[in-house]
Amino acid sequence: MPKTIPTISKKEFLRRREQLMSQMEPNSIVILPSSTEKIRNRDADYRFRQDSDFFYLSGFAEPESVLVLVPGREHGEFILFCRERDRAREIWDGYRSGPDGACKDFQADDAFPIADIDDILPGLIEGRERVYYSMGRDQQFDQQVMGWVNAIRSQVRAGATPPGEFLNLDHLLHDQRLFKRASEVHIMKKAAQISADAHCAAMQICEPGMYEYELEAELMHRFMRAGSRAAAYNSIVGSGDNACILHYVENTRQMKSGDLVLIDAGCELEHYASDITRTFPVSGKFSKEQKAIYQLVLDAQAAAIDAVKPGNHWNEPHEVSVKVITEGLVKLGLLKGDIDTLIEEEKYKQFYMHKIGHWLGMDVHDVGDYKIEGQWRMLEPGMVMTVEPGIYIAPDDETVAKKWRGIGVRIEDDVLITKTGYDILSIDVPKSVDEIEALMSA
Repeated sequence: MPKTIPTISKKEFLRRREQLMSQMEPNSIVILPSSTEKIRNRDADYRFRQDSDFFYLSGFAEPESVLVLVPGREHGEFILFCRERDRAREIWDGYRSGPDGACKDFQADDAFPIADIDDILPGLIEGRERVYYSMGRDQQFDQQVMGWVNAIRSQVRAGATPPGEFLNLDHLLHDQRLFKRASEVHIMKKAAQISADAHCAAMQICEPGMYEYELEAELMHRFMRAGSRAAAYNSIVGSGDNACILHYVENTRQMKSGDLVLIDAGCELEHYASDITRTFPVSGKFSKEQKAIYQLVLDAQAAAIDAVKPGNHWNEPHEVSVKVITEGLVKLGLLKGDIDTLIEEEKYKQFYMHKIGHWLGMDVHDVGDYKIEGQWRMLEPGMVMTVEPGIYIAPDDETVAKKWRGIGVRIEDDVLITKTGYDILSIDVPKSVDEIEALMSA
């Protein structure tokens, strides 16, 4: 696979900032801190990953930074506070952009050392009526912001004007992030292609006697070889009974002939996530019971994807999947009773206990409201969501025949809503019974 990695252009980052500022109330300011470095254990940090909101507006990937937007500011609207260049630290920790690089490479109109923020930022806040800030994410930075505001309030008798209102930045910014432009879709489609290749490779190398982590290793190998630097989330490789644990991530069990293995994994590319789930037989052939459950989940997914289109609301694909799964479980004898009553009483949740999916973007569970004023949000072009029905029959569920116990199946794809319907970004991973068995036998 070629390693040509699509990126977001400087022009696109500028457009994002301009779009956000055009929606802000008059005489306001945005304050947005970067992510912080996090210790994994003694003298070792987790690999740094920039806050999605921060990167979305700037493309700047360094810690200890603060982004400020001041619409209408005479000397420039986009300001960055960041670490200064420090040759001694750069020898140990890597290159820093510094304030000059923030202006030259990231289009900041002004950039200042982060060490000077207490002296400079209060002056930018003073006289502004409103502050857009996401309170509650970082308690330490919350205190810092309130310290700046209180310092301005203490100078009221000297003529200082403190802000009179705090507005939640998430409301505007997350709604903006929910709608993907062509450049974002291009990256997400590439991420899905890389992940699809990894899932196919895992199917092809899988055999009884392997450990779950060996499949995880193959996934990571394929991700990184194609240019992704990390998984978008902790990969789930659950075989046998582990497939019935929704967020199983230990990945330590030795797989056996007769097991199903459920892989929920996707790479992150240029800060955008993919999220794909496939379930397949370790030995390469589904048993009769496994095939029945698998086909039911696949039918539910196909019906749900057909409901992903403009004009339908967010929950409509889920409602469709519930109906298909409930009808199928009754036919298989796993549920008994009237279909409508079973759905009304949510009896299906014994086997299908989660929603159909979630928004997808820079975060694997991406931002964006699912309801507006108490009503399910309508699907619109540019949104990307996952469609992932599943059936999980607990190994100790004595209400069903023993032959069904321990079967866990989930099938998940990444779906873009278009003007005319949908586009499955993760289309390259086989998912019919025949396709999976053929790929594994090859």
